[in-house]
Amino acid sequence: MVASNPLFSGRWTVKKFSATVINDIWPEVLFFSLVATAVAVVTETKTKNLGINSSLLTVLGTVLGLVISFRTSSAYERYQDGRKMWTNVNTATRNLGQMIWIHVPLNREDKGLQRKQTNLESIIEKKSILNLLQAFPVAVKHFLRGEQGVYYEDLYPLISFLPKYANGVPNPEDRLPLWHDHQHQDPDAEYNEKSGEQQRHTRGEPTLVEGKPDSRSSSRLGTKKRKDNFDPEAALPDVESEVPLKPARNPPKTTLYDFIPLLRFLRWGVRVIMRRALPGESRHRKKNHIAVESNVPLEITLFLANYTGFLMRSGLVQPAIVTALQGNLATLQDTLSNLERICNTPLPFAYQAHLRMSLWLYLLFLPFQVVTAMHYITIPGTAFASFLLLGFLEIGQEIENPFNYDLNDLDLDHFCLDIQRQLHEITTHTNPDPSEFVFSPLNQPFAPADKRSASELIAGGNEYVAPDSDAAPGINSIRRTLVRSWRDVDTFTRKAY
Repeated sequence: MVASNPLFSGRWTVKKFSATVINDIWPEVLFFSLVATAVAVVTETKTKNLGINSSLLTVLGTVLGLVISFRTSSAYERYQDGRKMWTNVNTATRNLGQMIWIHVPLNREDKGLQRKQTNLESIIEKKSILNLLQAFPVAVKHFLRGEQGVYYEDLYPLISFLPKYANGVPNPEDRLPLWHDHQHQDPDAEYNEKSGEQQRHTRGEPTLVEGKPDSRSSSRLGTKKRKDNFDPEAALPDVESEVPLKPARNPPKTTLYDFIPLLRFLRWGVRVIMRRALPGESRHRKKNHIAVESNVPLEITLFLANYTGFLMRSGLVQPAIVTALQGNLATLQDTLSNLERICNTPLPFAYQAHLRMSLWLYLLFLPFQVVTAMHYITIPGTAFASFLLLGFLEIGQEIENPFNYDLNDLDLDHFCLDIQRQLHEITTHTNPDPSEFVFSPLNQPFAPADKRSASELIAGGNEYVAPDSDAAPGINSIRRTLVRSWRDVDTFTRKAY
């Protein structure tokens, strides 16, 4: 067997254990196993026969199994749709980057709305637009995770040069929607998420976003540097921020409650008791911030559409290229809407609640229906049934929204870094004239039939003569060589069985 089994490959760590649903369902499995134990012991010790008629067991079990299967299948379909949408983001972003980098000219003359500018200015313009393209998937990632605003280490450096005020003059009343953040209504105030307190951050000491190992820790809101050398934010620009930037990743901390869910009820009970015990004036509540937020991915597409309109009005690109640019922008907007639909449209609460309560009732009465036939085997049988059914139900619950930080969710950070690498690879293309490389001595265009290089073919004269052929020089010889190449390729690439 060539493919490795993900269950047994590598070491079993706490992280790998957390990727399963065992830590979520074991309290329920334990509860129903204890019920089965009590039923089996009471019945087998002849204290009282707790067995009941099992006529409905098969019917209800089949129906419940089909409903749980539908629940898991619908969740997996959303998971797959989310991955397809990110493939569309990758493709459209790459297409836009290629067309802008290759088809937008460097030479600009005074013509219409276009002013004369140097090659350096044109390259800076195009590279800045590609940085906006790089920022789009990052903004989508934070948007899907419910992380509002633009003040993140992997997002702000890419869009910090965009206009902040409607009239171009710093005025809080003219602050554009892109720069509104419900946690930073006052640019001079830093909101500490951990403590819920508001601390002052002076405008005269802006935060410097450094990608180097000796960067200021204040820009990371107190987060620790990674122990390894993986620091993708080091590849981003070093810019100043008026507020401290949050980390690129903000996953919830793993606590003991994630492995022992029963403690959550204990914590809830303690909180209720403490609230009733404390006087009303001593109860602290977090400050409610006015939710003035913007759709950051939409704002970025507006700037990209504005650049496309500028190219069209200035006549810098052909209409066909403008159409392709607009088509890919429409793809980005359509994909964003579909991703938002997947993220914000869970299964109705009534369906999920009724399904879970029905499963609980089924597992609760299962030992009573099988104890007469299975005796003490009822205990492991009920435990296995609980593990099986509750596990599938929990899997559907976990992958229903595949954009969070769960270990089974889509790796959005990997997708964004992949797009970043591709866009930077596009900018390395020098747009050479084809004549600069097609006539190279390393190029053998007619192989395998004719393995002479392009420079040798050109040196032989204007008319092509096929080797070892009686065809007339010129196009007839080329056609015969191409047919021979096809025949050789067809022969060499087929296996003999």
